[in-house]
Amino acid sequence: MNHPTPSTGSRAYLVSIVMVAVLGGLLFGYDTAVISGAEKGLQAFFLGASDFQYTDFMHGFTSSSALIGCIIGSALSGLLATRLGRKRSLIVAGILFFVSALGSMEPEFMIHEHGVPTFSLLVTFNIYRVIGGIGVGLASAICPMYIGEVAPSDIRGMLVSWNQFAIIFGQLVVYFVNFMILGDHTNPVIEAAGQGVNAVMPGSDPWTIATGWRYMFGSEAVPAGLFTLLICLVPETPRYLVMIGRDDVALRVLARINGSSKAEGILSDIRHTITVRTERLFSYGYLCIFVGIMLSVFQQAVGINAVLYYAPRIFGDMGMTNPMVNTVVMGVVNILFTLVAVFTVERLGRKPLLICGSLGMAVGAFGVALTFGNASLSLVTMLSIMVYSASFMFSWGPICWVLIAEIFPNTIRGAAVAIAVAFQWIFNFIVSSTFVPMFNMHLTPGDDFGHWFTYGLYGIICIIAALFVWRLVPETKGRTLEDMTALWRKQ
Repeated sequence: MNHPTPSTGSRAYLVSIVMVAVLGGLLFGYDTAVISGAEKGLQAFFLGASDFQYTDFMHGFTSSSALIGCIIGSALSGLLATRLGRKRSLIVAGILFFVSALGSMEPEFMIHEHGVPTFSLLVTFNIYRVIGGIGVGLASAICPMYIGEVAPSDIRGMLVSWNQFAIIFGQLVVYFVNFMILGDHTNPVIEAAGQGVNAVMPGSDPWTIATGWRYMFGSEAVPAGLFTLLICLVPETPRYLVMIGRDDVALRVLARINGSSKAEGILSDIRHTITVRTERLFSYGYLCIFVGIMLSVFQQAVGINAVLYYAPRIFGDMGMTNPMVNTVVMGVVNILFTLVAVFTVERLGRKPLLICGSLGMAVGAFGVALTFGNASLSLVTMLSIMVYSASFMFSWGPICWVLIAEIFPNTIRGAAVAIAVAFQWIFNFIVSSTFVPMFNMHLTPGDDFGHWFTYGLYGIICIIAALFVWRLVPETKGRTLEDMTALWRKQ
């Protein structure tokens, strides 16, 4: 690792601590996507319970119970980030990831008889998934905050954007890991038994039902343990160190990152914006908080998670012979277009990417609405979905996190980020839970009303999002975090 110079500091040191922080983003993606490979085996396991009936509703809740933890974790992130600091809060998140991974793999540990599905075991399993969700909620709020507070202003957007890349990459990693764990085994076949109850088809692979899903959940313990150990080695952010009166330590960190000649000036700017340790949430007006919340709301309300979570179902309904292949292709496209944001955010700015992405998503959504269900236009439908997803990946995916990490003044950042990210998870749940009912709506038997209504609605929301960014969101390219205090004081 190179040593800092008076003018530049050590970029290798900066990159190393940012890479450790983005492991939290990878775990965010890993934890939210691991259920996709494990849910059928998990469902078949609990369908074998003798003391209760495992219904569709129970399985839906079990598959999404981590979202409850995400809302709790994001809501607590501000308190923890302020009381414990950014670094120690990430250590807590890592521990929660690790406990959740092992607990979800072996929920019977020291409490229940192994391999015997019961209602109490189901409750225990969901508790472990909620614990992991709390870790996701903490990481989703604090990882971008940490990166934003250590990064120099000229490359801050690019470095925070790597967190979104890590989220998408974590999802692809777990798809691959689940595929490797499954190996020559097959997922069980579930058949409807009527009235929201299902049954496992005879001949389904017993290994998948008894063991496969456990290994999938347990695999997260490896990156979770690595993240927890490595985060202990990175420094606390200079902004937080000044807030708790550790100016000497903050100066050393700033000098190592930015160079000793710049460190004193940056430290002076931080001191001027932290005249008190904390301020009331609305000290800078309501618009500041409103913009942060609406950035989070629009990131979810444009409907992207409905596409990501239900891509195989959508491609299957389009008549694609192998919807999983199309889903993987879309995943690769998502990775590539996330890199577009990483390498252009400092050159083009935040607002242009958000506005262009919103309009691109609108074009894709309206394309799906107009062509879905027409067999002769199925290629256009698939390309429209790709345009919709790719437009999100170079705009709202990473740039929303960049702005949330940097638009709030230092003294309210912890609480404001927590509120914004909590709204993100709430609207994630709303969009994810309403997609299937809307998508399957019919005015007359067999019509495609739900298909065009759903994507037409998302397209309209995308246009509203573009207008919101154009009128209300400030451009933060090249500005320091301390500039945010002056910016909102003027509003």
